[in-house]
Amino acid sequence: MTHKEIVACFPHMANYAYAFKYICEQGFEVKYLIPPPITRRTLELGSRTSPDYVCSPFKYCMGCYLEALELGANCLMQIYGGCRLNYYGELNARILRDMGYEFEFFDMAAVNWRSPKDIYEHFKIINPDLSMVKIAKAVPVTFKIIEVLDEFEDFIRHNIGFEVHDGDFDATYHEFLSKLENIADGKELKALSQEYRKKLHAVPLNKPAKTIKVGMVGDYYTVQEPFSNYFMEKELAKFGMEVYRQMNFTNSIIHNQGRKKEKIAKRYAKYALGATANSTIGEAITFAKEGCAGIIQVKSFGCMPEIDAMPILQNVSRDYGVPILHFSFDSQTSETGVRTRLEAFYDMVEARNGRKA
Repeated sequence: MTHKEIVACFPHMANYAYAFKYICEQGFEVKYLIPPPITRRTLELGSRTSPDYVCSPFKYCMGCYLEALELGANCLMQIYGGCRLNYYGELNARILRDMGYEFEFFDMAAVNWRSPKDIYEHFKIINPDLSMVKIAKAVPVTFKIIEVLDEFEDFIRHNIGFEVHDGDFDATYHEFLSKLENIADGKELKALSQEYRKKLHAVPLNKPAKTIKVGMVGDYYTVQEPFSNYFMEKELAKFGMEVYRQMNFTNSIIHNQGRKKEKIAKRYAKYALGATANSTIGEAITFAKEGCAGIIQVKSFGCMPEIDAMPILQNVSRDYGVPILHFSFDSQTSETGVRTRLEAFYDMVEARNGRKA
C-alpha cells in the first residue's frame, strides 16, 4: 500500500477529528476520513465485538473503527493515555484482524516518544515518504486548531443555556466546523477563527447577573465525548446552568496541566492514583474554590482510578460544602435514569443556591 492510497482515521472523540485531519493531510500527506458522529449503532457494533466487561471507551473505539472501515479507511490510529487505554490499540487491531479486516495500524502507545528514530519509524507506517519538514510545519497549526476548538466550546458551554433563540450556538458552531474542515494553513485558520469568534459572541443572550455554575470532572474519554455521557453538558444547560470543564486536549496535551492539578490535589491524594484521577480531584477542588454550586463526576463503568477518586471527592464535598454527583456509564446505562438524576441534582443545587442568596 503506498501512502497515496492510505485513508487514515482516529476513533471519534468530540470534534478533534478536524485537528487530526489537518495533521494527516498537511503533515503526513495522506487522506483523512472524519468518522461519522457516534450513534447507538456505533456502540452496538463495538459492544458485539468487545469483551463483555471492558470499559465503554474501548467499545466506542471498536464501533468507530468498524464504521470507519466500512467507509473506506485503511489506516487506523489510536491515541495513548495513562491507563488501560495504552493497551486498547493492540487489542482493537487484533480483534479486527481476526474478523478479516486488512489495514495499517498506528498505535501511539507503542511509540517511544523520547527517541526521534522510533518516532520516525512509526510515522513511516502512515507515509513511507513522509517529510519531517512538512510535519513540523503542520504541528503548530494543528495545536492552534485544538486551542480554537476548546476555546469556542468553553464559551458555548458557559452560555448555551441562555441563548434567546434555541439552536443559535449549534448552528453557528457547525457552520464554523464545516469551513474548518478545508483550511489550508494557519493564515486561513486565523481569519476563520476571528470571524466565528465574533459570531459566537454576537449570539443574543438572556443571561442573569447571577447564574448557577456546575463543574464537570471525570475520566479522559467519558468527560470529553458528549455521546458517551449522554450529552450531559446540554442537559445541564437546559436548566439554565453554566457548565465548566477543564479536561480537554488544550489543557492535557498542549499546555499539560497534569502536575499543576496533582499539586492542588496533594492534600487529599499524596500519591498518584493513575490515569486522570488526581486531575479529577484537583479540578473538583478548583471548581469548589471558584464558586461552583455543584460538581458532577462522569466515568466509564469499571474505571478503577476514577472509582478510587470517589471517596476522596466526598471529602472535598464535605470540606468545601459543595455537592458532588457521580455517574457511571456503560452500554446499558439508562438515558432516562441519567436525566432523572440530573433533574434531582438541579433541584437540590437550586434550593441550596436560593438559601444562600
